[in-house]
Amino acid sequence: MSPSNDKTVSVLLVDDDEINNFISIKLIKKALTNSDIMACLNGKYAIDQLSEIQRKDPEKLPDYILLDINMPIMNGWEFLDEYKRLNLDPLGKSKIYIISSSVFSNDINKARSYPLVKDFISKPLNVEKIKELFGVSQN
Repeated sequence: MSPSNDKTVSVLLVDDDEINNFISIKLIKKALTNSDIMACLNGKYAIDQLSEIQRKDPEKLPDYILLDINMPIMNGWEFLDEYKRLNLDPLGKSKIYIISSSVFSNDINKARSYPLVKDFISKPLNVEKIKELFGVSQN
């Protein structure tokens, strides 16, 4: 087993669908033995949480942010703009992935136009997609 599997991987889920979050958390825990997952139901709440972490202990910023696009209060695009504006992760610790059920190519292209966004992943998530996303070797 490689040493990277021992490290706890922290994940921030930003999605307003609680059932979806429940399923995603189960799948992530299945794919990653050591994971610490926090879910936020909208972008504004996620920004507040990240600002707090950045202020107190930037080391604790999540390794991954899985971001939905369509959410109330602050959607995924607004989250990205605010995240960038506030410079919440100057060292680029967090890898941001858009996770969406959108099949619109303009959403996919828009996601890819953001330098902060690593990739666009379509829902529903499954263990294979998650293992690929987190670079977990498939045995």
